[in-house]
Amino acid sequence: MKYVEKTGKSVDEAVNAALAELNAKLEDVVIDVIEEANKGIFSIFGVREAKVRVTLKERESVRAIREFLQGLLSRMGLDPALDISYDDEDKKITVLVSGENMGALIGRRGDTLDAVQYLTSIIANKYEDEYIRVIIDTENYRQKREKALVAFAFKQAAKVVKYKKNIMLEPMNPHERKIIHSALQNHDYVTTYSLGQDPNRKVVIALKDRKDQRRRKPYGKRER
Repeated sequence: MKYVEKTGKSVDEAVNAALAELNAKLEDVVIDVIEEANKGIFSIFGVREAKVRVTLKERESVRAIREFLQGLLSRMGLDPALDISYDDEDKKITVLVSGENMGALIGRRGDTLDAVQYLTSIIANKYEDEYIRVIIDTENYRQKREKALVAFAFKQAAKVVKYKKNIMLEPMNPHERKIIHSALQNHDYVTTYSLGQDPNRKVVIALKDRKDQRRRKPYGKRER
């Protein structure tokens, strides 16, 4: 669990400094007083500041995530470290998984990672009053995958422009389809839309019909 140690002229001053650094409220933390303040003799000799350790309490949703993932990943033969952070402003819980053989967690094109993330989201939201997103990542896979998809999208768009022929991509999950759509949404010569039903829904990269551009619906209206 995350904690900080702070000093101050009083315990209250040290605690307030710790709360500010943790961006937390008093009810969200556990306070351990390591040293009380000592004014010393004539406030000159033997002066000692107060020192406290302030630890963030673990939310029920975070605790449930930790227990669920430790059990699940153990059954997968993995023994990873979990770094779980809660972002109250964005209503998001991020889980960074590190350890050996993380390829087993990622799976083919992130399929296993996405499945674990989906299940973890269900677990976490049982303990939250309003919906909270859960993101699970390992070895910076999601950023690498997004970068690869954007490059792939532009490569396929270039083919569409060159050969004047639409291209239908292989099935993708909603998040990956969104990356393709976003990458090409301002492209001068192609547009995108999706066809089919999940899990076999596919992105189509199509050549824009310049005479009919104003009547075309933007990709965001087609994606369901």
